[in-house]
Formats: sequence, C-alpha cells, structure tokens
Amino acid sequence: MLDQPHDNALDAGPHKRAPGTQRFCAASGAVRPVDEMIRFVVGPDGAAVPDLKRRLPGRGIWITATRQALRSAIARKAFARAFKRDVRLAPDLVETTERLIERAALDALAICHKAGKLAIGFANADAALARARVVALLNAAEAAPDGTRKLTAALHRRADAAGIAVIDAFTSAQLDLALGRSNVIHAALLAGPESETFLARTARLDYFRTGPEPGSPGVGKRHARNSAETGGRRRNTTKHGEKRENWDWNG
Repeated sequence: MLDQPHDNALDAGPHKRAPGTQRFCAASGAVRPVDEMIRFVVGPDGAAVPDLKRRLPGRGIWITATRQALRSAIARKAFARAFKRDVRLAPDLVETTERLIERAALDALAICHKAGKLAIGFANADAALARARVVALLNAAEAAPDGTRKLTAALHRRADAAGIAVIDAFTSAQLDLALGRSNVIHAALLAGPESETFLARTARLDYFRTGPEPGSPGVGKRHARNSAETGGRRRNTTKHGEKRENWDWNG
C-alpha cells in the first residue's frame, strides 16, 4: 500500500461513470470501485468539499468512504499534495461528511414514508411482520429492550428472516424529523424501490462509520449498527443492499 498519492490522484471533473469504474484513493494508494469512495473538490473559498453526488465542477480527488481513510488523508496532507496547492480543511471535515451521508439516508427514509412504505409504531410494525413483504425492521437507537425483543421474535418467525435488515442506526429524534411524526421508536419498512435506496444509503453510512468487515467484498454486504461509534450491536445482513451496483446514496 502506498503512502503517497500518485500523479493521477486528480480526476478530470465530474462525469458519468459506468458500474465498476475504479479510482485511486489519495489516502491509501489503493485502487477501489468508485461506489466505495467519496469524491472531494476544492470550493471557491479554497476549502475541501465532499461531493457526495459526484456532480460538483472542477477536478477532484477520491478517498475511500470510511472515517479512517478520511482521517488518514487529512493527517498525510493528501489534499494539498494531490491538488498541488494549499487546501483549507475544516476541523470537523470528517464529522461534516458523516452528517451529510446520514442526512442522505434519512432523506431516503422520508421518501419511503411518502410512498407508503413504512408501518410506523410497535403495533403496525408487528402486524406488518406477520403478513406484509417487509425488507427491514427499524428500531430507534434508544428503543426499550422489551419492545425490540418482541419485534425481533416476530421477525424470526418469518421464513425470510435472514434477508430482513434490523436497523438501529438512528435516534428517535432523527426518525421523528424524517417522518414528520413524534416519538417514533419502531417501524417496518416494506418492499419497494424507495426502500432499496434507503437500505443502500444506510449501508453506506455503516461503511463510513465502521469500515469494511473482514472477508467482506465491499459495501453491499453490511450490517446495520447502532449510531454510536463504539458498542454498537450487530444485526442481520442487509441482503437487499447487495443487489445494488450503483450507490447513488446522496440523491
């Protein structure tokens, strides 16, 4: 693995990329699929800006989409070396990038709600697990163990339980804001294209927070985790996320 970015670290600007396109990681020197990376550009004020939608003008560099890789890029001054100029780095660049990824996932959840793909509340989630085509069970990060345990038991009675994600990556306050409701603790996510987008973006958020798992082929095979950086509880594998090749996880 290389310590210094190659001369080809900069791209030629935003443009469409076919599935499987690879780029050079300015942090590690590794060549990875763009779906596992974040593009950064330099804004008019000379500050590094995460280009999650990969549409911002100008040349950019690519960094593996994990906290560790972004911190490494900052520590190794990869931005200044790649752009061959002084680049202003906000002290909270890592945290800001994570918030943007998180916001993209919650925006996708709001779209799921508008599309009628959510059964909100303990009773509705329980009923959906009994008879509907559910692709994920959502529990707020601070959900009471008893309610979570009962819904998990209902999920495990399903023949397709192994293919249903259990997501506890968001707080009740975050769910309230995304869904325009109060005190959202539990919800069941129903099948649909909107739900696939949310699952993909949630997997991307988990990848940024935790990095690749040993033996994992990439961001598709992820586990939903608690939003805390440490002490998170692993859940069921998000099989639906594995089917997505183009992770347009910010819009």
